Amino acid sequence: MLYTIYQVLSTLLSFYSYAIIIFILLSWFPNARESSFGQFLAKICEPYLDPFRKIIPSIGMIDISPIVAIITLRLAQSGLLALYGMIA
Repeated sequence: MLYTIYQVLSTLLSFYSYAIIIFILLSWFPNARESSFGQFLAKICEPYLDPFRKIIPSIGMIDISPIVAIITLRLAQSGLLALYGMIA
């Protein structure tokens, strides 16, 4: 049972990381973020990315806050694995 919970949470964190990457890549294409798919990704990604954007300034025109946000998700996933290892 515990392993199933770990697997589900780990998979959700991975999918969320991929959603953020896709959302970032949409900025490279004109009007892609205005599409229904882009708006859906904005609704699920922007609430997580906003605190990082407030803390981490852009370097010129490059926003590195999504990179830090993804690294944070990966660290959470690693922490989840460590927690599962301690419990199991």
